[in-house]
Amino acid sequence: MALNVLVRRPAVVRLLPRHASHLLIHGVLIVLGFAYLYPFLWVLASSLKTAGEFFTSGLSLIPASLNVGNYVYAWQTGHFSTYFLNTIVVAVGVTAAVIVISSMAAYVLSKTDVPGKKIILGGMVALMFLPAGYTIIPTFDLVQRLGLLDTLWSILIVQTAGALIFNALLFIGYFSTIGKEFEEAARVDGASFPRIYWQIMLPLARPMVATVALFQFMANWNSFWIPLVFTLGNASLRTLAVGMYAFVGANSTGWTYVCAGAVMSILPIMLVFFLLQRHFIEAVAGAIKG
Repeated sequence: MALNVLVRRPAVVRLLPRHASHLLIHGVLIVLGFAYLYPFLWVLASSLKTAGEFFTSGLSLIPASLNVGNYVYAWQTGHFSTYFLNTIVVAVGVTAAVIVISSMAAYVLSKTDVPGKKIILGGMVALMFLPAGYTIIPTFDLVQRLGLLDTLWSILIVQTAGALIFNALLFIGYFSTIGKEFEEAARVDGASFPRIYWQIMLPLARPMVATVALFQFMANWNSFWIPLVFTLGNASLRTLAVGMYAFVGANSTGWTYVCAGAVMSILPIMLVFFLLQRHFIEAVAGAIKG
């Protein structure tokens, strides 16, 4: 018995430092995670405070009372109900258009011998490095000449066009990893080129579709510059990001209303991320394996 104790004791001694290191690592990660989440928690707490408490409570995360009137004011008086609807139309519309158009272009460029294919790909890569600020004036002039200024169509078209190149390159890389046996089997069965894309290739690219949808939805939901420029003359077409600036006045700012609006604009993004995170992880894992 004594011999067994002597034999087992070193194993216990070896486990103690490793266990302690795990506790230390988890402790550090918890602290870093709290520091990362603190701004959101502070905005959430501030959205439930009164205007006076906002300035007196400092960085406190516990409001004295739950003042939900800030959300009611932002939703009704601040017209966030209209801004919310506009943002949904823009985010969903642009995301859907980008997925369909960029995936179709990517399928053609990755699976067919298009004349001038290398020149097209080189031009797409070059355009990615063109700053958006250099194109805003000619884009604004073009939208104005088309009679689409101060309409949601202007935001939809401009933001869709601006996101096509990068996402098309993502789809090109993903389609290139899919073997030709799927297409060959479909052609034997008499499937046409569009049918192969729609019923075979696009479903196989579901992880990449989810990834593009996630990032595009987030980018379009939070977009500020394009909605501001192209709806400047019509306040009813503002999105949430632009609408929050309505609480910023020349002499005062309704910070509690701004915080309430920020929380309402963040929650849908969090929901979309939780719904699509599994597909996003699959796409990232596939890219690493490839």
